[in-house]
Amino acid sequence: MAAQEPSIITESLENLQKVDKNVIQQFLEDLVPDVLNFSVQIVLAVLLYLVGKRVILFLCGFLRRSLERRSVDIEVRQFLDSVIRYSLYFVLWLMILTLFGITTASVIAVLGSAGLTLGLALQGSLANFAGGVLILLLRPFHVDDYIISGETGHEGIVKEISTFYTRIQTADNQTVLIPNGKLADGAIVNVTAQQTRRIDILVGIAYGADLKKAKQLLWQLTEAETRKIDSQPVNIFVSDLADSCVELGCRFWVKSEDYWQTRWDMLEAVKLAFDENDIEIPFPQVDVHMK
Repeated sequence: MAAQEPSIITESLENLQKVDKNVIQQFLEDLVPDVLNFSVQIVLAVLLYLVGKRVILFLCGFLRRSLERRSVDIEVRQFLDSVIRYSLYFVLWLMILTLFGITTASVIAVLGSAGLTLGLALQGSLANFAGGVLILLLRPFHVDDYIISGETGHEGIVKEISTFYTRIQTADNQTVLIPNGKLADGAIVNVTAQQTRRIDILVGIAYGADLKKAKQLLWQLTEAETRKIDSQPVNIFVSDLADSCVELGCRFWVKSEDYWQTRWDMLEAVKLAFDENDIEIPFPQVDVHMK
């Protein structure tokens, strides 16, 4: 009985070696065609992506030219271009997945089963998309308008309204991407929506200064301003009797594009004119009584 045990063990080892050799041989035989098939799939996927990308670029370019010929607003063109481009790329990736045996129905089933999770994860993106649609429908601003976002505090010239973001260029040449949802939900100041703007200048003079002379100087400076719109009224008035000064106000209208430069020039001219005529612009003063 003891003599038979080594022979049984030896026979089992020999059978195991034969099985291992057969398994390895079968694995290697199956590996080669699998690798070849996968390599072919990779090559076809790359070719499909390259061809599909060119087709998408052609279709988007054709769409842009068609919309331009129909004089569609630039912000509508930009929004439609981004929506269609993303949609076509989504279809392209579905086609690429089918090359690897992943059917469209499977992808849709996975997306459907994960709908709630995706909805929670993408709620910000969906809000931005809806905000972009609202911006196009309500049109609170257009491309090349100067806006101030009350929600984010950013301001600048609108350069592009895309699917999820609005791109603006600030006065110091920085690019800011503002989510469309923020713009749709918050207050927006469209600085250039109107062709004209009113310049309001407030300047304080000392209580001992010549009030009539100061008002006359403001009137003369305003009348001498060539960028002033003559058809609009000019107002020179006492705005407030403050603690440290008599506050004078000056109002006149200019074109929107001339607003800032005219305001800066006017402030400088007022300071120089008051200095030449000995009209004091006082500092705020506080009297402190020590006991």
